[in-house]
Amino acid sequence: MPSNVFENTESVMPAAAPVSAQPLSSTAGGAPTSEGAAIAAEAGQVLGFQTTPAPASAMPAASTFAAPVATGPATVGTSVAAVETGTAASVSSISDEQNFNAVAERESIESDAARLAQNRAQYVVIQPTALPQREGGGGASIVHYALQTTNAKGQQMYSRSSIAANSRFERNCGKFTSQDRAQEAFLDAGGPNRDPKGMDPDGDGFACFWDPAPFRAARNAVPAQPDYVTTSTATAQ
Repeated sequence: MPSNVFENTESVMPAAAPVSAQPLSSTAGGAPTSEGAAIAAEAGQVLGFQTTPAPASAMPAASTFAAPVATGPATVGTSVAAVETGTAASVSSISDEQNFNAVAERESIESDAARLAQNRAQYVVIQPTALPQREGGGGASIVHYALQTTNAKGQQMYSRSSIAANSRFERNCGKFTSQDRAQEAFLDAGGPNRDPKGMDPDGDGFACFWDPAPFRAARNAVPAQPDYVTTSTATAQ
């Protein structure tokens, strides 16, 4: 094979053709070309907005885009209205209630006192009322019972029958999901004086291992008067 087969490769390649460019949106006189208008219309349909070009003379001057300056008092409502209507909101429309210097210029001790007096006149004192009964309730309250009793758990206060005491106790107490429910049923059935279901075999007035101690402890947790601790400044010699 001859050695000069690839020597003249560049000479047989065609020369690059010149590329001309022109705007698609308008001609030299400002009027849109048919090709540019077609492309703009197609793009507008895809994007969902009108693409009708406006003449340059219809464009607003740059000065019209300046944000309006608010001259009225600074209120939050102005800012909200500006956001809802789409108009520009200025810095002066933001509340300055947290600015000490701004508030001090328009408020005084007398105006603060008048405002406090006006607020106090609008106070409504609601008197406490009786606690509502539970829906479908009306039975005994284990909280009230725990606070009105003083005997300890296991201290016999009432006489009980010993006939099948253990079996009745286990059978009837096992029907309840909690000791509080068992104590409520025990009181509603005539307890603590009566125990028809044998739920209180030791006669302390507390059914199915129920203990009033947590309710009594809650009542005694906060003292009626605060305790003041006095410390001595004397030091041991």
